[in-house]
Amino acid sequence: MMTFSLLRRRAGGYGCACALAASAMLLSGAALAQAVPTTFGTVIGNGLLCRDQTANFYYYDYLLKAFGPAYKHDGGAFWFKTEGANLWGTPVSEVMVSDDTSTYIFVGAVAEATPEELEKAIIAQVGVHYARIDTSAFPVREAKPASRIVYFDTKSKIYCAKYKPLPPVQPPPVRQRLK
Repeated sequence: MMTFSLLRRRAGGYGCACALAASAMLLSGAALAQAVPTTFGTVIGNGLLCRDQTANFYYYDYLLKAFGPAYKHDGGAFWFKTEGANLWGTPVSEVMVSDDTSTYIFVGAVAEATPEELEKAIIAQVGVHYARIDTSAFPVREAKPASRIVYFDTKSKIYCAKYKPLPPVQPPPVRQRLK
């Protein structure tokens, strides 16, 4: 508590007011760190539409800096709460990023809208059209760059998934016969 006592001495007895002001500044700084970044739509939106290289470590780092640590690790993915975030005019409550256990590298998001509403919002904002790729009661929708929209209870989930690149295979060494 040396800092607090120094503040009190230097402020001429107004240490409490200075401490409160310092606390307020720290709290406002913490709130700013959790604000939705202005690049959210560009970075995450384009990632979900498969318009960018899909690198799970990049998205994980971006979300960690913007929203803090993942609140859960489930189903081969890290899940981040994204309170206040919007994509294409639709609220997005969670974003998930694949971990290294999955055979895919993916980024996905939970939108607070039905797949039909989300699809209409994307068409209106970006012009990307989705086609139904099955005839089930809850059809999967897919866009040309491989982005998909699926049902997630009463909400929708949008994601971009790509196969994880395999490491290059080294050919076996050529053995020479000695004479």
